[in-house]
Amino acid sequence: MELNERILCYLDNVDKIDTLKLANEFGEEHQKIIGAVKSIEALEMVKSDPLKTTKWELTEEGHQVADNGSHEAILYRSIPDSGIPQAELMKVVPNAKVGFSKAMSLGWILIDKSGGAPLVKRKVSSITDLVQNHLNEIKKGIDNLPDNVRNDYKKRKLLQEITQKSFLLTRGPQFSTIIKKLETDLTSDMLLSGTWKHLQFKPYNFDALGQPPECGHLHPLLKVRSEFREIFLEMGFSEMPTNQYVESSFWNFDALFQPQQHPARDAHDTFFISSPASTTDFPMDYLERVKKVHSEGGYGSQGYRYDWKIEEAQKNLLRTHTTAVSARMLYHLAQQKEFTPQKYFSIDKVFRNETLDATHLAEFHQVEGVVAGRGLGLADLIGVLDAFFRRLGFHQLQFKPAYNPYTEPSMEIFAYHTGEYFLNLTDVRQISYSLGKWIEIGNSGVFRPEMLLPMGLPADVSVIAWGLSLERPTMIKYGLNNIRDLVGPKVDLRMVHNNPICRLDK
Repeated sequence: MELNERILCYLDNVDKIDTLKLANEFGEEHQKIIGAVKSIEALEMVKSDPLKTTKWELTEEGHQVADNGSHEAILYRSIPDSGIPQAELMKVVPNAKVGFSKAMSLGWILIDKSGGAPLVKRKVSSITDLVQNHLNEIKKGIDNLPDNVRNDYKKRKLLQEITQKSFLLTRGPQFSTIIKKLETDLTSDMLLSGTWKHLQFKPYNFDALGQPPECGHLHPLLKVRSEFREIFLEMGFSEMPTNQYVESSFWNFDALFQPQQHPARDAHDTFFISSPASTTDFPMDYLERVKKVHSEGGYGSQGYRYDWKIEEAQKNLLRTHTTAVSARMLYHLAQQKEFTPQKYFSIDKVFRNETLDATHLAEFHQVEGVVAGRGLGLADLIGVLDAFFRRLGFHQLQFKPAYNPYTEPSMEIFAYHTGEYFLNLTDVRQISYSLGKWIEIGNSGVFRPEMLLPMGLPADVSVIAWGLSLERPTMIKYGLNNIRDLVGPKVDLRMVHNNPICRLDK
């Protein structure tokens, strides 16, 4: 029989039992008994109440006294009938100092000075070694000593008080001499087959504390984000507030001169909010200017020539890019009495209605830089991009004309990849392991007048901007080819714990 079954069978014949006594009965270590009790207590087959008892045990010196006699008795027996000089006695008897003091107080010995040199002699013809007798009784488990005697032996370090912890066992509500195996996990097979209805489950301890982590560790995304942020700050940029995930279609699309019939505004690409589904909190004079430039044109542009609807602009959504934040910042900049050049950056989450797979997430981080100043053009944009990407470790850049609804001219940014495998920083769907290739790493452009002038910015003010993702350079730095290994429920926490801090090749 297993030890826990033996305990149950024993408890079937008694009302209660101390685990210390049980250990003696079974000839087992007490700790082993406790372990078996805990396993069946979790099944509510037994109940245990803690007990605390104290007992006296012999010290190592006490065991020597019990075997060989007390110090005073050994000293008494070492004295010859004719006596012995005290100095010589102290040399030949172990623990003579203690033994001499105790033997004198008990009247066993005396010092004879009648013959010239003092001699230590026996005073009585025989003795009874009570100390040895007492310690042997305690050794056998018999303790009838008065408290004063016991405390004296404790002071002499012959006895020590031991506190023993044990448990008083009684039968529990599920008591049985047969142990039934309880299920610990509710599996999908049990749910599908319905077998869970007939199974008994081990109770869950919802108050139990989990294993505390040794310390906190920065996620690789935070490490790379910190490096990007440091680069922007070193270049004199100010960080934009990006804590507003829900935006209106007006700031996310219309303010950026993106037409209302653009495919990006379809529910297949954008998460629209159902509650609240719309907003009316707009600067109305600015909204009217945006409406006019979309539907009729203006500022040297013919616009898109369509019937612009405010209902479309009022729709709430999860922002699809942090350029919506840039639009708000530029609008507030335009309200200043006197324009001052500014450099802004942001690194935060954006949301796209993507199908999740190894290269797509429904939410990711966008890194964006914006510079507003007088007379800025394409050459300034290329110069700033060259300085920025050099700090990221890209020293060979090329620029290709592209189209964006809210920038003109627009450029895709390419870097020459010389050796290690590389992920497209703009579109994670394009993954390349080839060597010696030009790879797209970002997008950029000069914001259109149709976007800036309705805000109220001076006509000679230009805004240059660029952006890339945060996840893709992080995957490059940490050698990951599946984005689900970086974020999401399948992330291995050891990857977060063990990976070193990120250092970009500045």
